[in-house]
Amino acid sequence: MDIKVVPKGDGIAVAEMVGDLNLLCAADVRARLATAVGDGQRHLVVDLGQVDFIDSSGLGALISGLKSARQAGGDLRIARPGEQARVVLKLTTLDRVLRPYESVEDALEGF
Repeated sequence: MDIKVVPKGDGIAVAEMVGDLNLLCAADVRARLATAVGDGQRHLVVDLGQVDFIDSSGLGALISGLKSARQAGGDLRIARPGEQARVVLKLTTLDRVLRPYESVEDALEGF
């Protein structure tokens, strides 16, 4: 998994991910999101447009990032999830907490 956190200003950042979000990289994703929040980017958008697969460990990493962001007074949103990610979010009802946005721009609105 390749992860790139791109600051957008005013405490906002976009985490661009490429690859599978699974057990092998979940700890790194969790750490990178926590570091971004610790660096003052409390409003995060996770771009899943290039993520083909998410397992329970990957979901846990996203929830951990959400928790970190909210504890800092911010939020975490997901953008451009693929079909597999949408199905997993819906089956786990996490789509209520991590509402998917069609684009990064849509997710950034209102921050």
